Amino acid sequence: MISFFRNFFQSKIGLPIFIGFLVLVALAFAAADITGATFGGVSGGDRVAVVGDDRITTSELVSTSNSAVQNIRRENPTITMPEFVEQGGLDEVFSQLIDRYAIGGYAERHGLRAGDNLVNSEILKISAFRGATGEFDQQVYQAALRNQGLTDAVVRRDLADGLLAQQLLEPALAAPQMPAKAAKQYAALLLERRRGGIAFVPSFAFAPDEEPTDAQLETFYSENRARFTLPQRRTIRYAQFGPENLDIDVAPSAEEIRNFYEANAQRYAASETRDVSSFLVPTEDAARSLVGRIRGGLSLEAAAREAGFSVSSITGQTRDQLTSAFSAGVAQNVFAANEGQIAEPAQSSLGWYVARVDNVTRTEARTLAQATPEITEEITVQKRAAALADLSARIEEEVDGGTALVDVAEAYGLEVNTTPPVLADGRIFGQQTGSLNPALARTVETAFQMDESEPQLAEIVPGSQFVIFDVAEIIEAAAPPLSENRDEVRIAWGFAEGAKAAREAADRVLEQVRGDTSLEAAVSAEDARLPPVEQIDLERRQLFAQRDQNPPPPLVLMFSMAEGSTKLYEAPNDIGWYIVNLADIVTEDLPEDSPLLAQTRQQLATALEDEYTQQLTKAIRAELGVEQNEDALEAVRRQLVGETN
Repeated sequence: MISFFRNFFQSKIGLPIFIGFLVLVALAFAAADITGATFGGVSGGDRVAVVGDDRITTSELVSTSNSAVQNIRRENPTITMPEFVEQGGLDEVFSQLIDRYAIGGYAERHGLRAGDNLVNSEILKISAFRGATGEFDQQVYQAALRNQGLTDAVVRRDLADGLLAQQLLEPALAAPQMPAKAAKQYAALLLERRRGGIAFVPSFAFAPDEEPTDAQLETFYSENRARFTLPQRRTIRYAQFGPENLDIDVAPSAEEIRNFYEANAQRYAASETRDVSSFLVPTEDAARSLVGRIRGGLSLEAAAREAGFSVSSITGQTRDQLTSAFSAGVAQNVFAANEGQIAEPAQSSLGWYVARVDNVTRTEARTLAQATPEITEEITVQKRAAALADLSARIEEEVDGGTALVDVAEAYGLEVNTTPPVLADGRIFGQQTGSLNPALARTVETAFQMDESEPQLAEIVPGSQFVIFDVAEIIEAAAPPLSENRDEVRIAWGFAEGAKAAREAADRVLEQVRGDTSLEAAVSAEDARLPPVEQIDLERRQLFAQRDQNPPPPLVLMFSMAEGSTKLYEAPNDIGWYIVNLADIVTEDLPEDSPLLAQTRQQLATALEDEYTQQLTKAIRAELGVEQNEDALEAVRRQLVGETN
């Protein structure tokens, strides 16, 4: 999850060097000095760091973290701020802010500039700031900034930082090349085979039998509150309306039907359409010669094939359609021929057509009485759509005017319903199989951007079904009282306590293996019944063969260990410990002409850029000087996770 966040900060040269890039920074991540909240006793204007001559304020760090979470929610709608902080998101934001200020300050110190004209040109390029004419629109620009809670100065500062980073880093990191010998070593790793074993010591095998005391649970819950945080959920209140809610009769009158019939008389007159197969030849002589042969018994398709042409077919053509597609002469001759006959050749702007009438479809004229059912249905649909458009416009006017949803519903006789608590991804909170009303599915994203009791109108079936909806209640992300999830916490406590004993057992096994006891024997010596050792015999390229799946972490660890070594790996969520033992490493020599070598050099170019950037950024930080205010940083951390003390 947090890897998405880290990748989000990477620029086109593959380097996490500053928060965002150009307008991505300006609109999604950056915000400086635009809040005035107090966090844990540290005022919003206090600094969390000083980079050279620039200060990073607590307000900037908080709002940038909030923006980062909002962007991650595009991939993971249910992520909470405590989860973000616990997984290192705040530290990543803080580090990226320092890098951004450091690179911008270093660039300016050494004479690089991003002047107003350059920044203006970047703003003009941003499509989000263009109006209906396709040109930059100052009002659209200001509205976009207000929507993001930004100022013009903030946007310009971040755009300037991005431009300075481009000027500084792109020339410094242009097309690095991994030396051939080094690339060969990395390429050979793909063919490397590793053999060993992996044992698992599960926490449940050591979980205590006795029940925890209230004090133990309270302490455990307090220390691990972020693990039990429930995501934000909202209840949506809504009222649907459609044709059934119209307060007028949309059935057409006899006069309306007669007027429609007269206005569309051609539609109800007798008509004739033809299916035609044809091909085009350059001269009249060639066309008449081919027509003569076809009338003599040669098929149209064979005649076209022998002459080097191809036949095309069209169906259901009126005289006017044929005139438009070919020419008036072609249409006249085709409609003069009977079904199955070859029409007289006729000229178009491209040449002469040889055509066969494959089928003739004639439709008799319809009287007013005969056409009345069809006309009635068509007029009814039109009047219903117009009435619905008028009704939705009136309701939208009420909503825009500030009328509450329940009042609008009462005024128009609509039924008000309320959903159960819904998550940002559309799932119903606390239910595995329950589903939201399909009519509301497309409103969820909007509902999670709304305040309470501010109704909006949405079209759920174009032209026929509408919904008025608002947010009835917002339940913020937080850990519930212990009394509400005591069983879940008790189980987690048992795993955590078992994990401590499992760690002791894993340490015993590790000590024995490092003392020349086999992994299998060391596991068997434990009093607890442990799963059997899994034997591993795997090539590195097999490990990463499935691109859509991440390899198991214990296997990844095995491929980073020294031959003959044994290491521990902690499984997530206190479920246990892995003991990874690497017995052998088998390598093969890689030929100089192996295509794998060139491929590896190309793939390592990005990694080399990352490495160079990290070194350069570290050097820039050292030259400018970075001072961190750990107390202010901790205060921000506590505030973001909801700790008041």
